Amino acid sequence: MGKRLTGKPVSKAIYRAVKEDISSLGVEAKLVVLFIGDDPSARFYVRNLENRGAKVGIVVETRHLSGDITHQSLLSIISELNTDSTVHGIMLQKPLPSQIDEDEIVLSIAPGKDMDGFHPLNMGRLVLDQEGFLPSTPAAVIEMMRHYEIAVAGKHVVVLGRSAVVGKPLANLLLRKSNVGNATVTVCHSHTENLAAITRTADILVAAIGKARFVTPDMIREGAVVIDVGVNEINDGDRGTIYVGDVDFVGCEEKASAITPVPGGVGTVTTALLLRNVCLALKKSMGLA
Repeated sequence: MGKRLTGKPVSKAIYRAVKEDISSLGVEAKLVVLFIGDDPSARFYVRNLENRGAKVGIVVETRHLSGDITHQSLLSIISELNTDSTVHGIMLQKPLPSQIDEDEIVLSIAPGKDMDGFHPLNMGRLVLDQEGFLPSTPAAVIEMMRHYEIAVAGKHVVVLGRSAVVGKPLANLLLRKSNVGNATVTVCHSHTENLAAITRTADILVAAIGKARFVTPDMIREGAVVIDVGVNEINDGDRGTIYVGDVDFVGCEEKASAITPVPGGVGTVTTALLLRNVCLALKKSMGLA
């Protein structure tokens, strides 16, 4: 049975470091979350972010905006936040209503306040191995492997999923010349032929395809490390609504040398890294980073 790579000890270490940094700076850090509409899952995440921020000394201010807000009105709000020196970070909470052009909105956020790391300038810096704000989920995968001392250099890592949110940035992070990089990376997706044959060659398999329990035991080799990024809501009969990953955890745990659970794995670390980005933004505003 594989070792369970839980996120709690990883996130605790990050929160502790962020709290120490904020305390030593003696300046209030502030993140503004733009929350449009009233999606229940998004509301839960934002409340958790507010609570976590308060514990480490970061003010998380949620701007709850109407679901029928116009695209231009949202652009105006972001423009004001970009020029507000008391705001160090901006986060756009998803999902967004249909009238909002996400690409244009992301482009309108100042790169130095882009806590999600999705602005093309930050993405470009990631690809070029330059310092910038990293997207929290791929960064969480890297932090998990660093914390648990998973050997990455020279290994074959298969990333299942090519989204701009996880798959593409993660592949580039794994290719970096770093102590959690130097990997040989294969990115698979919905059009990949002979998918299981490829995933079985992975020393490390990262599942980020957005399909509940998609990865089955026959898709991994004995002793592989399995990192599950997926969070999927399903109905489980008498248990009602539950959340599961992209990996059949029960079956794959028997074959893997190490595996992340869902919930309690990678997702636990993402919020911590978002707040670490806010801390970094504050340092940059003070000329300390």
